Amino acid sequence: MTNFIIPIFIIFVLVYSLFKRINAYDCFISGARSAVDLCINTFPYLVAIFMVVELLSISGISAYLTNLFKPFFNFLGIPSELIEFLILRPFTGSGSIAMLSNLFSLYGPDSYISKCASVIMSCSETTFYVVAVYFSTTKIKKLRYIIPLCLLSAFIGAIIACGMCKIL
Repeated sequence: MTNFIIPIFIIFVLVYSLFKRINAYDCFISGARSAVDLCINTFPYLVAIFMVVELLSISGISAYLTNLFKPFFNFLGIPSELIEFLILRPFTGSGSIAMLSNLFSLYGPDSYISKCASVIMSCSETTFYVVAVYFSTTKIKKLRYIIPLCLLSAFIGAIIACGMCKIL
């Protein structure tokens, strides 16, 4: 049944456009043109984020921050093995998935650390990526409260995730 969902949807759109007397091909071309413009407009923001992520790992800043925040995170109940994961998560989804996979292979998928990382991964977002993509297209430049609130909510979610994993 699921193999037919997309073809049925395409047929429905074509029949609907015939019924409403809309040129479906022109609408498709217009949408494709605006998608290319979107890619061109968001590309510089994405390059900047990818550069920051790479610089954090190559320069050793993420390792330094891990050592700096270790006592604070341990006090809050977050394992120190997850500090670098929490630092990386707001920047990149694919990097977070790679780090999650690494945590699985190091500690096992059923370990406390892996469970915490899995819950954090599922309940947080790549804040800077989302802000770069969505706000660059909407031309919103006043991000004064948005980024700190997103980071704070992700941090609180990580504390709650680790607490819930301890209980369960």
